[in-house]
Amino acid sequence: MIGAPMSDLSETARAEVFEGERSRLFGLASRMLGSAADAEDVLQEAYLRFARAADVARPGPFLTTVVTRLAVDHLRSARVRRETYVGPWLPEPLVDTAAEPAAEHELAESLSMAFLVLLEGLTPAERAAYVLHDVLGLSFPEVSGALERTPASCRQLASRARKHLRARRTRFPARPEDAERLAFAFFAAIRGGDLDALMATLLPDAVLVSDGGGVVSAARRPIAGARSVARFLLGIAKKPPKGLGVEPRWVNGTPGLLFLVDGAPWRVLHLDLAPKGVRGVYLVANPAKLRALTRRA
Repeated sequence: MIGAPMSDLSETARAEVFEGERSRLFGLASRMLGSAADAEDVLQEAYLRFARAADVARPGPFLTTVVTRLAVDHLRSARVRRETYVGPWLPEPLVDTAAEPAAEHELAESLSMAFLVLLEGLTPAERAAYVLHDVLGLSFPEVSGALERTPASCRQLASRARKHLRARRTRFPARPEDAERLAFAFFAAIRGGDLDALMATLLPDAVLVSDGGGVVSAARRPIAGARSVARFLLGIAKKPPKGLGVEPRWVNGTPGLLFLVDGAPWRVLHLDLAPKGVRGVYLVANPAKLRALTRRA
């Protein structure tokens, strides 16, 4: 069925083919866009184009190309919108994205907020070449087809992206077993209101980034230093809103917290975990970035 011309397939058969590719395509779109909602929009448009297409002998490469080009176009327009964004911009949290097996640790780490924030520094073409080749493992001839560039050009794009990321991310993430231990100690210290214990889980140069989008109260600048980050977090914990509930969840592949008020998502906390402590705390408060969670809740 996969190799048959698309004109010979029924609508049901096309839908089955697309669903078989959905997980892979969502992984591509979410890493490209940093937003589950935007990724779903791209996949919906990709399906419509797939359903209308005729004589597609290889649906996988066809869909990869369509999703990549839609994501690149979306990124170009998103850059204009983000120039006027109030305060730090963070990707939309992917809640309940479980940690991947150790053999795929690098793939799981590519979903982390810290990594997605770094990808924002790339051009759309660099980001696409890097995600397709370095993260998802496509060959440069395959990347070439998706980006309508020569393989040599795609190789250069990925190389520039790699250099940019290496220059800004010099430390390794924690192993899955260490990540859970660190996260447990971090959450326990917050729950107990223990400043010293919380600081002990943080690296000295830890940074907290809070995204309220100018819609809700949030720190307009990153908070740096273990003591400052710990005091900020405990200050929030001392003044919980009425009806607050807290649930440990997987967020972008690592342990995190989902905060709910009267059952509705209110905040999402994500940790960037290094082998010896927490180096980054990401707090997403912008309601627009919690809408997908609200619908699921």
